[in-house]
Amino acid sequence: MDKTEPFEIFLVVTPGLEQPLAEEARALGFDAPIVSPGGVTVQGHWPDVWRANLWLRGATRVLVRIGAFRAFHLAQLDKRARKFPWAETLRADVPVRVEVTCRKSKIYHAKAAAQRIERALSEVLGAQIDPKADLAVKVRIEDDLCAISLDTSGESLHKRGHKPAVGKAPMRETMAAMFLRQCRFDGSEPVYDPMCGSGTFVLEAAEIAIGRAPGRSRSFAFEKLASFDVQIWDEMRRAETPNSTDRRFYGSDRNDGAIANSIRNAEAAGVDGITRFHRAAISDIVPPDGPPGLVIVNPPYGARIGNKKLLFGLYGAFGQVMKERFSGWRVGVITSDGGLAKATALPFQSPGPPVAHGGLKVKLYQTPKLS
Repeated sequence: MDKTEPFEIFLVVTPGLEQPLAEEARALGFDAPIVSPGGVTVQGHWPDVWRANLWLRGATRVLVRIGAFRAFHLAQLDKRARKFPWAETLRADVPVRVEVTCRKSKIYHAKAAAQRIERALSEVLGAQIDPKADLAVKVRIEDDLCAISLDTSGESLHKRGHKPAVGKAPMRETMAAMFLRQCRFDGSEPVYDPMCGSGTFVLEAAEIAIGRAPGRSRSFAFEKLASFDVQIWDEMRRAETPNSTDRRFYGSDRNDGAIANSIRNAEAAGVDGITRFHRAAISDIVPPDGPPGLVIVNPPYGARIGNKKLLFGLYGAFGQVMKERFSGWRVGVITSDGGLAKATALPFQSPGPPVAHGGLKVKLYQTPKLS
């Protein structure tokens, strides 16, 4: 891997959210992001990889292409894997796991291919192979081209490292951040989630507003690579300092446990000073003091939580409250059921693309400012 030449960085994202992630990458200074199913490709160097892990709110992991070669049969794969310059990026003292996929190739047996790669890593580099290792070597054999990537993130990036309490059927932080971006939220307006659960939308909005790095509280797999420079990384992390904002971010829920979890999570994330949570049923909610902004909500869909018939009443009540009390606010609703969205009687524009969530396909329904 030529250290002076930029290399391919693949930002993995929840299918359906590729476009907002490309916009986020561009806003962070990554040039010419290329969208493909399941992710966004950018070019960069190792500090860009670290920056992507630290700062991207929408990516679920960051993969780096470290090389590729042709292989038409297992003996050739074995030989070329042994010649591959593993030591440029991997350390002999750090365990790795190998994941192989084969598609449209003469080598079609992924397990046999993985054994050859593992043997090369073990015998040439001296690395220990461990199926539970944090560091993953991902090998994709497609059309007889063997492309080798490293997962530089480790644990999925939705695990921010500062969220102790999670409710049932939670919205992942990465998804919440991308739905906020699709709602054109930039931190300059208040956000209110009246079914806040563990507070994910509220916390993400607050962090965006004060410019906090989502990965500030956790470690990453790239810290165990030969290419890692701890001095540059420490400088990058020290540069992450919050701004101030006069905006506030609000959540309510009818469940006392949800409110307790949200408050605890806000404290752990360091945004308790600009977030407010209180217990309220949908019929009782009112706009917070101050200018209008964005109401965003991820109500139950009936597939996993709640009875479908009761949900039509809940969505109807939510829509009525929005129209009667939230003039000037925009509304975003995430649901898997177009019929439930329609039950709100809100003036939704065409919904966003389907997004994979908990075995379902959900869509974001948005309104213009309510009159």
